[in-house]
Amino acid sequence: MKLRNKIILATLTVSFASLNTIAQKSGGGLSKGKYTALVNPFIGTAPLLDTKIIGYTPPADMRVWAGLVFPGSSVPNAMVQLSPMTKYRSGAGYEYEDTEILGFTHTNKGHWNLCHIPLLPVSDGASFPYKSSFSHDQEKASPAYYEVYLKNYDVQVKLTSTLRCGIHEYTFKNNKGRKVLFDLGKANNNVDDWNIKQEGTNEVSGFQRTGGEKIYFYAAFSSPIEKLDIKDIAKSGGYTLVNIKDGDSKPVTVKIALSFVSVENAAANLKAEVGDKTLAKVFEEGSTEWEKLLSKIQVKGGTDEQNVMFYSMLYRSFLWPALRSDVNGQFIDEAGKVQKENYHYYTLPSLWDDYRNKLVLLSIFSPDVTSDVISSIINEGEIKGFIPTFFHGDHAASFIAGSYMRGIRNYDVKKAYELLLNNAYKEGGTRPHIAEYIAKGYVPEQDIKNPVVETKANAGVTKTLEYAYDDHALALLAKELNDTEHYNDLVKRSKNYANVFDKESTFMRGRLASGKWITPFNPEFPYYEYMYREANAWQLSFFVPHDMPGLVKLYGGDKPFEAKLDEFFTKPWNPNYIAWNISGFIGQYCHGNQPDHEAPFSYYFVNKPEKSQKIIDEILDTMYGIGPEKLAMSGMDDAGEMSSWYVFGALGLYSLSPADPEYIVTVPIFKEVSWTTPQGKKVILKNPNGKRNLEAIKVNGAKINSYFISHDLFKNGGEIQLQTK
Repeated sequence: MKLRNKIILATLTVSFASLNTIAQKSGGGLSKGKYTALVNPFIGTAPLLDTKIIGYTPPADMRVWAGLVFPGSSVPNAMVQLSPMTKYRSGAGYEYEDTEILGFTHTNKGHWNLCHIPLLPVSDGASFPYKSSFSHDQEKASPAYYEVYLKNYDVQVKLTSTLRCGIHEYTFKNNKGRKVLFDLGKANNNVDDWNIKQEGTNEVSGFQRTGGEKIYFYAAFSSPIEKLDIKDIAKSGGYTLVNIKDGDSKPVTVKIALSFVSVENAAANLKAEVGDKTLAKVFEEGSTEWEKLLSKIQVKGGTDEQNVMFYSMLYRSFLWPALRSDVNGQFIDEAGKVQKENYHYYTLPSLWDDYRNKLVLLSIFSPDVTSDVISSIINEGEIKGFIPTFFHGDHAASFIAGSYMRGIRNYDVKKAYELLLNNAYKEGGTRPHIAEYIAKGYVPEQDIKNPVVETKANAGVTKTLEYAYDDHALALLAKELNDTEHYNDLVKRSKNYANVFDKESTFMRGRLASGKWITPFNPEFPYYEYMYREANAWQLSFFVPHDMPGLVKLYGGDKPFEAKLDEFFTKPWNPNYIAWNISGFIGQYCHGNQPDHEAPFSYYFVNKPEKSQKIIDEILDTMYGIGPEKLAMSGMDDAGEMSSWYVFGALGLYSLSPADPEYIVTVPIFKEVSWTTPQGKKVILKNPNGKRNLEAIKVNGAKINSYFISHDLFKNGGEIQLQTK
């Protein structure tokens, strides 16, 4: 899987045999187009092993939370994400260092859930437990395609997919006694219930339930079914072997569709999206869809390795959120009821992670999907009385406000705003401790003696900083909707970040309800939920993306702020401080987790863009494509946030405050970038002399006196030219 100096572009003809003739070298998989040929879906699957990058020596039983991505087939934002399983409860289910495949599952995210409906071809005479060894030399992947040879069973496996369907093709060396395992007692979560039954001569249907999530399936086989061998039906760990009748030597094709509503809907999804199409045809359509998306950004002047990394990260940015409505428009809402609306229903985005950049990328590339995602969020909010969040903070405020400010308005914005106000003012919803936050101007921390990394508490500093930012985001929406009263209040509240800034230590620091600072205080020690959420004081002390000039003043001006940043990026991480998902350090800066991903841009606010650029370049060069195979990442991708950080960093634009329709300009790694919007407008970025230090910015030929460009450039088209030295 090593990246090659020369990328061979694949071609696709109607003949199925030609699918095997040429493979692109980055991921080894088939490719129809120029840009899909540059994608390597294996980047992010390998373990992070370099202790210099990790920052510490992990315990022997610890796999650092890095990458956690899947290499299998998907089209953009699809319901079906069809990928190999090597280990359950391992994030995406696939770990590059593993040597056995347990099955191929149909949902994924890169988290410790999903991975539903596992299938595995099984040869005659095989026995439980069913699994097969494999070699990376016989494994290939590209957008909408995955292929592997199962050594134990002598079966060549090829996979592709549509929005709601997966296509498996199994070529058995021995055409007698062929079986397909439906390992329905397994998923990434505990399986509570499952069922399967035969439908006619060639089909099976059923469901799998994990907790509150019930996934239905309907599968059609290319060969007749002889019988089903069912073991421990409805029980966790149970399974079914579908026995294929002998008598033909053709590959066994399994066309399977999912639905979160019913078996009938799954069957309708299969008929609508696949029907009589071959695997080659389905792959061609999926690959073409990816080519259209990836080709919206065209770059010049990068190395082969940079091109592969860029398009691989761009690809990875469009896999989540995932579709959940069927071809007939039906979906299951948060109350468990079947609904049908005039939009596609999607999963909740990973808002704590990807509001920073991935959802901004989605809004620029796919405004229609963005509108539907927001409508889906509003739907959930109407049921719960609050707009939902993911994990922490209230960052749907940023996502919805930012999308609205960028001109995406095909949803009920008044209902969204009403629910976001509930979040911002009412206890018992999305913002824990909101009453204390309103009364005191900060979220107080508990008084805990001898806290450790895993201590459970309020994460009061992080909540205060995030709520203040979310107040700013909601204030933008209030202004657009002419709600002066809430606008004025929210603008005032957006300054609450200052209430957890300790001027003596110059850190964002936890405070008790009495107003006293937390003591003792070690700014280097990381916590999961005490004062800080998955971070230490260093990593949170630069998070004021909506008011960086105000933060600089808190530090005492440009020089003290710059000195603090210098120390931040050079002070070594203490190798005794070990946390599962905190890794990948430049000084105290942690690129392996999201809380300080805005910090590298902070030098701009003391007029030192060259210092920011040095850090950005180091991150791009050293935190992606790590290890002997160049397949590791410095941290968990978190539904595309790490990937989209790379995309923006490589392009030379970043949504520092994503609720604001503007982007901070950095120096792209390419000499020229051409970005085509869905409306057909072109945004061109040029760095003619290829130097790395920013001196001046011209927009449409005129020099600007700011480091920011407006989103209007994406609406109208235009050119950014950088003067660098």
